[in-house]
Formats: sequence, C-alpha cells, structure tokens
Amino acid sequence: MDDLGLVELLEEFSRAQFRAKDVGAKVERIEQRCLELFGRDYCYSIVQNPNGELCSHYPRQIVFLEYESAEDDKHTFESSVQISKLQDLVNRSKMARCRGRFVCPVILYKGKHICRSATLAGWGELYGRTGYNYIFSGGADDAGADTEVAEDESVARNGDSQFDKVRGHDIKLLRYLSVRYICDLMVENKKVKFGLNVTSSEKVDKAQRYADFTLLSIPYPGCEFFKDYKDRDYAAEGLVFNWKQDYVDAPLSIPVCLTRHLNIDWREYQNWDLVKQTQNYLRLLIHIINGDDNSGLLVHCISGWDRTPLFISLLRLSLWADGMVHSSLEPAEILYLTVAYDWFLFGHMLVDRLSKGEEIFFFCFNFLKHITADEFSSSGRKARRKSSQPRDPGLTAEDFCALKPRDRGSATSLSSDFSVITEDSPSAFGNTNCESVDLINFGAQSHAIWKKTHTSSPQAAVWNRTSEDHLLLPSGMEAKSSSSSSSNHSDIFLRAGSSPLEVPQRRWDACRAIPPHSAQTERATRLEAVRSTFLSAYNTTIGLRSVPPSPSGAISGLLEQFARGVGLRGASTIV
Repeated sequence: MDDLGLVELLEEFSRAQFRAKDVGAKVERIEQRCLELFGRDYCYSIVQNPNGELCSHYPRQIVFLEYESAEDDKHTFESSVQISKLQDLVNRSKMARCRGRFVCPVILYKGKHICRSATLAGWGELYGRTGYNYIFSGGADDAGADTEVAEDESVARNGDSQFDKVRGHDIKLLRYLSVRYICDLMVENKKVKFGLNVTSSEKVDKAQRYADFTLLSIPYPGCEFFKDYKDRDYAAEGLVFNWKQDYVDAPLSIPVCLTRHLNIDWREYQNWDLVKQTQNYLRLLIHIINGDDNSGLLVHCISGWDRTPLFISLLRLSLWADGMVHSSLEPAEILYLTVAYDWFLFGHMLVDRLSKGEEIFFFCFNFLKHITADEFSSSGRKARRKSSQPRDPGLTAEDFCALKPRDRGSATSLSSDFSVITEDSPSAFGNTNCESVDLINFGAQSHAIWKKTHTSSPQAAVWNRTSEDHLLLPSGMEAKSSSSSSSNHSDIFLRAGSSPLEVPQRRWDACRAIPPHSAQTERATRLEAVRSTFLSAYNTTIGLRSVPPSPSGAISGLLEQFARGVGLRGASTIV
C-alpha cells in the first residue's frame, strides 16, 4: 500500500468524526480497503449496520472474522456462524451499553474473539436515550425508529424486570462469542453526570448478572490525561496519574491466577508512570488470551472510543508483529487497517481530541517503541535476532521545521476532569529525556528493511490475603509521588533557513527508539517500521502541536524548543 492511502485516511480522520449515516466517496474507499485487508488472511461474515441502525458510530459493515484462510482455500469456505442469529443478538443487546456500543468482535486469535464495547448503560442514559429517540424518531425516512422507541419506553416503564431482560441479551451475546474475560478500564465504578448514574459497569452490577464471567478492573486514565502528555512535549515517562481525585473510586482487581507468572508488583500500580502502566496492562491482556485456549476477551472503557481502541490497536499490532494475526500484511497495510478500523470507523473523535490536546491517538503509535522486547511477545518463544541494519539519523532540522501548529475547534466530552502527578525519581524509569517525541522521516527505509528481512467473577477481597481468588487494590492507595509544575515553552518553531544547532552524536544516539548498532528482533523491526511509517504520515497530515510561549523570550524559547525536539534536552522540568 502506498503512503497516499494512509495520508488520505488521516486527512479524512482529522476532518470529522465518522458517522454511519453520513458517508462520502472517501469513506467508502476506506471501508472497502479494510474489507480487502481483512480478506487477505480470514474468511469473514458481515453484520450489516446501514445508516447506523445498530450503532451510529460503528462501521456500516461490521466484520465478523470466522477463521484464518489462505487465498487458495477461499473457495472451500462455508460459514460457521448463523449470521442472522448474531444480527438478532446484536439488535437486542445494543440497549444494554453506553451509546448503544454493543459487544463487537474485532480480532480473531487462535479461534478466540477479542471484543470491544462501551460500558454498561445506567438508568440516566437509558432515560436520556429514550427521550432523544422519541424527539428525533419522526418522519417516514426513519425506518424502524418507532419500534426502537417503543422498546426503549417499555424498558423505562417496566423497571428492573425489563432491565434484567436488556442485560440478559448482552450476556447472551457475550456467551455466543465465547467471551469469558471482561477487562474494564474505567477509573470509576459508575459514571456520574449532573447527579445521575449515566453509566454503570459489570463490576458493580447489584444483581451480579455477570458473576459467571471473569471480571478484571484495570483502571486506566481517560483521554483528558493525555493533554498533559502533549504539554510535556509528548513525554510519557515520569507522567503519573493522580489517583486521589474524588471521582476515582474503581480499585484495581485481578484474579490472582492471572497474575502469578507475570512478575509484576501490582501493589505499585498507582506509582507507575504512563509507560509502565500501559506496558503492564498490555502484558496482562496478552497473558490472558494466551492462557485460555477456548475463551475470548472483552475490553471496554466508558464510551469505547478512546482507551478501548488504544489497547485494541496495541493488541492487534503486537500480535501481528509476532506473526500471529494478519500474517500476510506488510507494515503499511496493518497500520492502515488498525487506524481505519479500530480508530476511525469505530468513532474515535480525533477532531475533538486534537482541539483539546488530548492526543491519545498519537500516543498509541508512538508507544510502539516501548513494546518491542520479548516480554511482550505472544509467540511463547524468544524472538529471533536480526543482524544490525544501518539506521536513519532520525529527526533532522528540516524535518523539525516541517512541524506546524494547527487551529482546531472544540466539542464536549463524556469523561471527567483530571490532574496529574509526576514521578520524582528518574532512576526508576531511566532518563526521561529520552522520551521526547522524534518524528522520524525514515518510513520508507524502515519499510524496506522489514521487506528484506520478512518471510512470508465472585466478590473480590482487599489486599490482605483474605481471598485467594482476587488481587484487589483500593483506589485510594497511597502513591509515592509528588506534584509537578511544567515550565512554559515557546510556540515558535525553527523556520527553514535558520542555522541549525550542532547535535552531539552521542546524546542523540541515546534518545533514539532503538540503539543504532544493536542486533534487532524481527518483532522490533516490524513494530519500528509501523511506528516510523505512522510518524511520517502524521507529520505530513496533522503534525504535533506546539507548546505554550516561554517567558524567557521568543529567541531563547525557540532554541529551547529545538533542543528538546532533537533530544539535546529533556521535556518539562520536573520539580
């Protein structure tokens, strides 16, 4: 796939949020390209979502992967699923979850479905959605709306018995997909807006309807937290979430049987920076899907369009790098697929997030440099080493000059306010200076290197050993952290024609994603090819936003910005 396809995708993505009822020619090309890429390695069926009848921010053609199949085996394909039954289950269960974002399978791994969704809807949202549907359901063009409104009103009128019915359909869908593990990324037990519980979650379902599933509460900061990531010059190391905020009440709760072989001290989770937390959660998810030969996994946050695609995308890319999924796709192709399907077509609000500096989308792909090691491999064996390859010098002065700020609008968000704490112990996470973003302009070279080397739950108990089944750590646990203050920086970029600063080679080498002379695994080569391709396309279409003005003046601020960009200096000063 050429870079033009990815550029067109990112341009469309940064223009407007995907809506299934408002699709033009560009979006149709994106949809068809996704189907083509899925079809390279899988036989699949389609759950139809025309005009967003099932969910307005889900793909119009939802792909249900059935099994892996080589191209020459496609003629023997027979559907192993009753697609009409699946469509019926989806239609009945959509009311159970926030914004109608029902449980949807998106990755097939060793015959098991990795699914995504929003969290469970609460009464606040249910009543609100009923009123919304009633107001906007008029007109002959809205086929089927009267039936949906009638079902909504029936649920609202008849109380808990109908509520049982709605969640019962959700459970039937989970069982139909053989999902056993439900991983909840919410930092709240319930989402509260204007005094109403607008959403709930499986872990606090009073009737314990989800008791037969293995529930994991793995709280992860919402998209607002990534505003601080951007403000720290895209440095995630040392960036620690403030777990003491009033709305944060969801503890970390994981069955002990799932933690024994990971060598992770989960008691320290509130002290982890953003890098360590994301790494450990990803390791946990990979461990879960490798440890059970028969059962699938559901990952969800609140709305299912920020934190959820982050981990779904990381899972897809990590498994691909090990050759376990989408084995025929090249780096640019798997990148296109996960950006288009996991993020764009499932409704991530990139325009809104960019306008507020909440760059969780950028974080996802820049984070790939942190999961190249063997410990993240799903293959169960040590990754093969590749001979060292010459590396591009990375971000040049010309590349840095190409970065440009963008004027963006704003919109509303379901998530809550946040604050952060930064870890005051650099030795714990290495040199934080090395985390500054380097937009590398060597996508084509990394792709060429890859091509050359490539061959085709019961109640949990508190942490006092009173329960052998679950590890539960309270949300208010003391964290070893300190408050931070960020220094202001210039919003002026170095212009073309300015005299570049001399970059000491030794310091620059220390800050690159992969050491220039070290042997590299095939996994690392693949992930670095994806990352560099993304950075190149992102720089061309969207670019990184500048940081606030420096009080030390425009010239000194300009030089400071450039020095941080090329790795001469760290990001924000941590006090």
